[in-house]
Amino acid sequence: MSVRGTTALIVLAVALVATAPAAAAPCGAHPWCDSSVGPDARAELLLEAMTLDEKLGLMGGDDLAGVLTGDPANGTSLGVPRLGVPTLYFNDGPAGIREGDATGLPAPIALAATFDPQAARRLGAIVGDEGARKGNHVIHAPAVNMVRLPQGGRTFEYYGEDPFLASRLAVPFIDGLQAQGVAANVKHYLANNHETDRFLTDAVVDERTLREIYLPAFEASVRAGVASVMVAYNGVNGTNMTENRELLNGLLRDELGFEGFTLTDYGFAQNSTSAASRAGTDLEMPFAGWYSAPALQVALAAGSLDEDDIDENVRRILRTMFAFGFFDAELTSGPIDVAGHGQAVREVEEDAIALLKNDGGRLPLDPDRVDSIAVIGPRSDEYRNGGGSSNVSPFYAVTPLDGIRRRAAAEGIAVRHDDGLLPPLAARTAAEADVAVVVVTDNQTEFVDKPCLSLLCGDPTSLDQDGLVRAVAAANPNTVVLLETGGPVLMPWADRVPAIVEAWYPGQEGGNAIASVLFGDSDPGGRLPVTFPQRESDTPTAGHLERYPGIAFRAQYSEGVFMGYRHYDEHRIAPLFPFGHGLSYTRFAYRDLSLEDAPDGGAAVEATVENVGGRPGVEVAQLYAGLPEPGPGVPQPPRWLKGFEKLRLEPGESHRVRFELSARDLSHWDAGEDRWALAPGCYVLSVGRSSRDLPLSGQTCR
Repeated sequence: MSVRGTTALIVLAVALVATAPAAAAPCGAHPWCDSSVGPDARAELLLEAMTLDEKLGLMGGDDLAGVLTGDPANGTSLGVPRLGVPTLYFNDGPAGIREGDATGLPAPIALAATFDPQAARRLGAIVGDEGARKGNHVIHAPAVNMVRLPQGGRTFEYYGEDPFLASRLAVPFIDGLQAQGVAANVKHYLANNHETDRFLTDAVVDERTLREIYLPAFEASVRAGVASVMVAYNGVNGTNMTENRELLNGLLRDELGFEGFTLTDYGFAQNSTSAASRAGTDLEMPFAGWYSAPALQVALAAGSLDEDDIDENVRRILRTMFAFGFFDAELTSGPIDVAGHGQAVREVEEDAIALLKNDGGRLPLDPDRVDSIAVIGPRSDEYRNGGGSSNVSPFYAVTPLDGIRRRAAAEGIAVRHDDGLLPPLAARTAAEADVAVVVVTDNQTEFVDKPCLSLLCGDPTSLDQDGLVRAVAAANPNTVVLLETGGPVLMPWADRVPAIVEAWYPGQEGGNAIASVLFGDSDPGGRLPVTFPQRESDTPTAGHLERYPGIAFRAQYSEGVFMGYRHYDEHRIAPLFPFGHGLSYTRFAYRDLSLEDAPDGGAAVEATVENVGGRPGVEVAQLYAGLPEPGPGVPQPPRWLKGFEKLRLEPGESHRVRFELSARDLSHWDAGEDRWALAPGCYVLSVGRSSRDLPLSGQTCR
């Protein structure tokens, strides 16, 4: 039998075995246990003391059952008690820890909607704290793939369609998480942008698009000191990611300076032993198949691997363990601050809720004018979250109905509930109330993309939610539509209702946050991190099977950098709601733009933002840059997001925002020269409240 055939049998056999976790011995008096020595030197000392079998044992996970049960974790890599190497425990964390009960965070796309790095740091700290207290070392978060496909199954789990926004949120999330003594695992590297055929898809992406759209959030994470990187299932430009030496050892390590270790996405990412090891894939999870001891021994015997290759993989794992103190101290223990974490996620969700439409100032609800509210919808009394690695079991959950009832009771307002299963009855309930709140939802999960963007496609287990909205709106002119979706959905009824609110998958305190915004206790702080199209045919991949899902498992990223709002702007397509959009209960004015060139080729942009309304409010000032085209064949979108600042201003209060842009911020990737470059010409710099609402604009020419 061939070596490949033998290895395949080994992989199959090992895949069926789940090894029970064993407690690791304390590090002890070994020379590598001296914490005054740097992590590189400690790793070398330990490597020299290890047997080959012990090294091989660190290259694969050891507990398949934990992926399903969460007990004792979602992944386990057994240590080496003889040498004081501790067992590592892994867990999911984009929307909270997926082990037992944990704080249910707003979905990552809701975090993106905050446009607030401090919110990202708060949520990262919660995930890190709870992960550590539950005995985990490595947390699989954040997820920073771009929302290339709005109907993608994991749209809810990512930070939107803009690389600048995703980068500015990933870094503080990682900082907050790793400050708790645990390691972040940024995922999924690279170009893992849809779920359909994700185990087989080859993403065909030109270098400029890869560098400008899909790499920046990973690059920012690496430069921020992220401990580990999860290698995606898919291939890129003809090579499986676990075997992609150019993107792993070349780009990630040699160019970006990544010093941590890589691990595979769970189960089906890896397709080889020797090629993966030499390319820079260090740890196979959740069990050792291609990296089982027999498979590695076969590769060593055949000469396709040598012990130096093994040492390199294991060295990176050990170095990271030393750098994060896993040999030196126990993880934080003790009870989780359920109440404190609940308050934090409520505040973040309030800042994530986006008011998309508010004709006639129907919101906030005025207790002096509202005596009754009808809450309608089959999911209005449910906890909504995304499936897969973000399927968190919350400590508790406040549904929209719960939250509205509690807040309304404080004002003496009556609340009636109708599940909406019979739209004529729901319409009657709505007609008898002063205000009707219709809760509509979609359903997103890992493994499956939505077949379309309609609410019916998004939640096929529910009734015709579009028809329900129409029926209620016809019965009550004061209808508010509350969306709990993981991303964009179509709204064929948008012109029939006066108010639309996007709450995303809002986390365990969602109902209270929603009520707070509806009643005006807090200003809706969210801004759209994704474009909401008017029609499905308007999206970047629509009508292009070669782009999605791909032909013969090859997905051509032929739209290039014209993804997300850049696509709509370039082709002059009017979205239903543009990237960056979100209304306040007050009004803001922008004035006094100033531009200043920087010596390095960058620029500084300033503008004044004033609250000219009668209420305190939240605004997100956004800076966009229109870059000159470097030459034929290198088109530029009309604008790129290059800065944002979240403001909380009292009536009459103003604030001078300042955005400092480096030369890199204004550069394009020159594939011919293999470098970032500034193009000659004029750079248009605009400031405003969304990608389509930019009252201030100026230019600087080079």
